[in-house]
Amino acid sequence: MKRRELIKGLTFLPLAGAIAGSTERAMGAANEFIAPVLPDGPLTPGPQIFQSIGVEPVINCRGTFTIIGGSIELPEVRAAMDSASRHFVQMDELADAVGKRLAELTGAQWGMVTAGCAAALKMATAACVAGGNPEKLHQIPDLSGLDKTEVIIPAGSFSAYDFAIQNIGVKIIRVETIEELKDALGPKTAMIKLSGGNLVPGPMSLAVIAAIAKPLNIPILADAAAEILTIPNVHLKNGATMVAYSGGKAICGPQCAGLLLGPKNILMSAWQASSPHHGAGRDNKVGREETLGMLAAVETWVKMDHAAREKNWMTWVNAIAKRVSGIESIKTTIREPEGINNRSASLSISWDPEKLHLSSAELIQELISSKPRITVGGGRSTDPGMASISINASQMQPGQDKIVGDKIFELLSKKRSPKVETAMKAPGSKIGGRWDLEIDYFSSKSDHILYLEQDGNWLKGIHKTDFSVREISGSIEGNEVKFLSPGRRPAVSYTFAGTISGDTISGKIDMGEFLTANFSGKKNTKDPDRIPIVFPEGRPMGN
Repeated sequence: MKRRELIKGLTFLPLAGAIAGSTERAMGAANEFIAPVLPDGPLTPGPQIFQSIGVEPVINCRGTFTIIGGSIELPEVRAAMDSASRHFVQMDELADAVGKRLAELTGAQWGMVTAGCAAALKMATAACVAGGNPEKLHQIPDLSGLDKTEVIIPAGSFSAYDFAIQNIGVKIIRVETIEELKDALGPKTAMIKLSGGNLVPGPMSLAVIAAIAKPLNIPILADAAAEILTIPNVHLKNGATMVAYSGGKAICGPQCAGLLLGPKNILMSAWQASSPHHGAGRDNKVGREETLGMLAAVETWVKMDHAAREKNWMTWVNAIAKRVSGIESIKTTIREPEGINNRSASLSISWDPEKLHLSSAELIQELISSKPRITVGGGRSTDPGMASISINASQMQPGQDKIVGDKIFELLSKKRSPKVETAMKAPGSKIGGRWDLEIDYFSSKSDHILYLEQDGNWLKGIHKTDFSVREISGSIEGNEVKFLSPGRRPAVSYTFAGTISGDTISGKIDMGEFLTANFSGKKNTKDPDRIPIVFPEGRPMGN
């Protein structure tokens, strides 16, 4: 640009003071709360936000299950997250300040906010494998040439969340006894992970294992995902090196946050492996909002009136029990909050299914199908022949006890006709033998094999999947077949429902938390090869 043009252009600019003032005002406005402008689309912020896009929410009487949203964030958490969302910050500086503050609040040496408890397990494993060495960190998940490549998990601590640890590339060594644990310990041991039954007194408790591992300087990670936060921390006191919590469970922090407490040196190595840094944990991002939301949850937790909170729970379950207690055959059992894992007041409602003509599964289905939808647990009545449901109060909100009590009363007092047992339809065909199936997943296909035996309407046999062979059972009515191929977590369970047409079959598969798939197949009618077998009469004379 020529000098004359530049000068000409400057005449159209405001004075410097005006520029500064305008900028300050603009920045100030940006940092003030601005009421949201409703979008043109269907999404409508407010109490009906889920309904606005066609999703019906649920009243949670089950507890802090991730599949239904975990927990309700505390008001202090939402306020902190909202404030944090309006400003930028250097994330390492934030992590350092939060780590120090969490130490002050919890009594641990250091603290770290993670992207959930599973991410805490992953980051802790990365820290124990890489030890803060970024070159080692960048080798993950290929641990060739690294020293610490094994994680030991004793019986009682096996879980689906072991996948988070496996993501680092370590070899998981599962042991059943203390003797096996001692034999497994060695120079390759990066960490021992404990949860569930190993965190309570017993022959393979944390204290017992710590006495073995501590002299060898082997870190112990306690997975306390669904526990209340104890101060001083019970697991650190009993010998754990680190302890991990879910933010979206008992602590009622952000659903997408977790908490890792332990020594500063290991937690700094875990932070090094986490986002915003590039490496094994870059995909487990925790933002400034979740970081301060989690800190706010802990700040609130340490000063919370827990007795008053639990008193509310007891009031709600007592109100529901009182509401339904006049119905024929109804029995109620109230349990006060106890222990530190999944701590809650709870109510068991049991009844005679023969008198009310209603099973537990039917009531649970009716509750989840109604409006408002109510989710409850399947009960475990101590009385033989009684049906039951359970109410967990920990995530119920004020006023929901009346809604829940009224709805359960309505459904349990409803007059129902006795169920008429109908004979099963005769099988439309004989389907015993081998079936070659094609499983149609969302974006891939897989070949499975069924070996079925038929006894009238009843089926049993073998199901060969990609990686397992398991027993199955089921039934056939007319040309409709159903069979279950169960698997214990983390294995996948398959529930098949299909139609037989001659030598072909097709239908749908329910895979539980892994959603659904389609399947089709054909009966293998090829006769097996008939090869005469000659039993050797002497030993081989050659190969």
